[in-house]
Amino acid sequence: MQTNPRLNIRQVTWANPVGADLRAAQQAELDARFGSTDHEPGPPPSEADTAVFVVAYEKCSGQPLGCGGLRMLDEKTAEIKRLYVVPYARGSGVASSILAALEAQAHSHGFSVIAAEAGSAQSDGRSFYESAGFAAVPNFGPYVGVTESYCYSKRIDSHSASHTAMA
Repeated sequence: MQTNPRLNIRQVTWANPVGADLRAAQQAELDARFGSTDHEPGPPPSEADTAVFVVAYEKCSGQPLGCGGLRMLDEKTAEIKRLYVVPYARGSGVASSILAALEAQAHSHGFSVIAAEAGSAQSDGRSFYESAGFAAVPNFGPYVGVTESYCYSKRIDSHSASHTAMA
């Protein structure tokens, strides 16, 4: 679902080189924020457990601006993984557009809940999920007992997915 007229949001494979470069940039930024490379509890997402991965491109230049994916947790729940926007494009609606595309994809894949996690050094991520209608929930999966993790969830249906896309 296209949510921003300035963007082309394309579903790509996990192995897509542009997506891999964006994920590497995100991880480098998180390494700097957390002061360590050990900031992700549990196994990192992979091609095998990622139901959807998208890259947002600026229409006029073709430049990749961000990415995001959905990791399958169970038949009803997907977790947002590797939602990232390049620094110079932040605050321009790219992240909201990626999230809207992921919510629409989650709904079309039959998921009814989307979960997310943001670490203690990611106050911007926590604010983003809260403003997008996610509610704080007890830590789940690999985040249980991790005091630096903040977990969120949001129920989605056709109405909520289309509402997010319009925002």
